[in-house]
Amino acid sequence: MFPGALNSDYSHTLEFVSNVQSIPTYQVMDTDGKVLDPAHDPCVTKDEARTIYKNMLVLNAMDQVLYEAQRQGRISFYMTSFGEEALIGSAAALHPKDMVFGQYREAGVLLQRGFTLAQFMNQCYSNELDLGKGRQMPIHYGTKELCFQTISSPLATQIPQAAGAAYAMRREGNKQCTICYFGEGAASEGDFHAGLNMAATLGCPVIYYCRNNGYAISTPSIEQYRGDGIASRGIGYGIDTIRVDGNDIWAIYAATKAAREIAVEQNKPVLIEAMTYRVSHHSTSDDSSAYRSKKEVEDWNKRDNPISRMRAWLENKGWWARGEDAEVSKTAKAEVLAAFAAAEKLKKPAIRHLFEDVYDEIPQSLMKEKAEIEELVKKYPDYYQVNEFARQ
Repeated sequence: MFPGALNSDYSHTLEFVSNVQSIPTYQVMDTDGKVLDPAHDPCVTKDEARTIYKNMLVLNAMDQVLYEAQRQGRISFYMTSFGEEALIGSAAALHPKDMVFGQYREAGVLLQRGFTLAQFMNQCYSNELDLGKGRQMPIHYGTKELCFQTISSPLATQIPQAAGAAYAMRREGNKQCTICYFGEGAASEGDFHAGLNMAATLGCPVIYYCRNNGYAISTPSIEQYRGDGIASRGIGYGIDTIRVDGNDIWAIYAATKAAREIAVEQNKPVLIEAMTYRVSHHSTSDDSSAYRSKKEVEDWNKRDNPISRMRAWLENKGWWARGEDAEVSKTAKAEVLAAFAAAEKLKKPAIRHLFEDVYDEIPQSLMKEKAEIEELVKKYPDYYQVNEFARQ
């Protein structure tokens, strides 16, 4: 056989291949929270399941508060996860030291890993306690402690980065992997193809998690591609691939857990395509009613809501009482508002942070600029509103 296609047999029929059998969508429970095959019932404890569900409710409460805060002009930007809360299931299946490369709708992953509400608020306010020192726009979270790489705005740059980090992990032999989240719109970027091909040919222990929520901002998936979703591309690159019900938290959990085992034991990439629906606007800069009907959104939210499915599963197990949602949601909202109020009162980061964390030793050119800015601020304190910044 030819070196470029070792598994291809000869054919004597002139035929162009235009399609293959569609990849099925793996599902553990139906929309009523009933497990379809007992063999696939998740082996989690009551406390683990309740923690996951509570994090879904906290995420929902935080999204509501911060979305309204942006509308009031109190923060500059925000993105919610309405309709995609089941993503938390992927975080529950990972090892704490596995490195996460997010896109921008992975706040639930951070919640599951232990990122506090205060840390979320501090970042969105870019205040003096923001881990990023005020250098990023809201929702661009990052934390070394929780192995979560700082999110960057340019689309899909994290995909080849995740392959490179995973390759380093393979060389270290520490049985860890990276997981890289992105939307189906990002799969149209060149970085997607370069990253997946690099991961496949180098044997990188990376899990690629595609959130296919039907829309890349305003572009529906039917206008983005003609193939069988994003999963078929993984197969094209020789990557073990699965498509899952992205509103079924236990399908996501099981797929991610199995994908991690493949990645760390066999040193190879895995692609998960999670089929879901973005109930929210793309961001606070978007009005989705311009390209889809409100009825479509409402129907999806009623028909297949990840939070409702998880609650039904818990109730079927006898692990959640009817009416408990209201109490937990009320508490979560109060905690979010308390963290929000505290973050809003803090000052902006010290001006000196403009010059830190790039060079080991600040070069003379920057030292000169720093001295000039300090002089200007000292000369015109009211103009530069120095009282709003933390002291040097």
